[in-house]
Amino acid sequence: MIGLKSTLNIIDNSGALVAECVNVLKQKVNNGWGSVGDEIVVVVQRARPISAAASASVTAVKVRRGDVRRAVIVRTRKAVRRPDGRQIRFDDNAAVLLNNKREMLGTRIGGVVSADLRMKGWGKIASLAPKVV
Repeated sequence: MIGLKSTLNIIDNSGALVAECVNVLKQKVNNGWGSVGDEIVVVVQRARPISAAASASVTAVKVRRGDVRRAVIVRTRKAVRRPDGRQIRFDDNAAVLLNNKREMLGTRIGGVVSADLRMKGWGKIASLAPKVV
């Protein structure tokens, strides 16, 4: 359950570390709350510092503090019920940043993601993750 002003850890290598949700992009089904697999708009609160040498390289940091980006929720503290009756809950809220074409901004994912992503059309994120729960 991610809503306005919720903070999320960014688990890709785009350069952002922490972001704050400012909008949940979906139909008015759940009264403005987002869950795993939902698209949101975030503002980057903390990002990796950018050095002069790194900015010239190909793998330069893609985001800065204050950037407004789209993201996909990949983990939530709120328990999600699976069809077989299991409840899945993670230790933190996490997201992966997207570009305007709904493609991943980073090239790697550093952490566990929910298996519900694959059912919601984010199979690319699930395939790049080191572990899917």
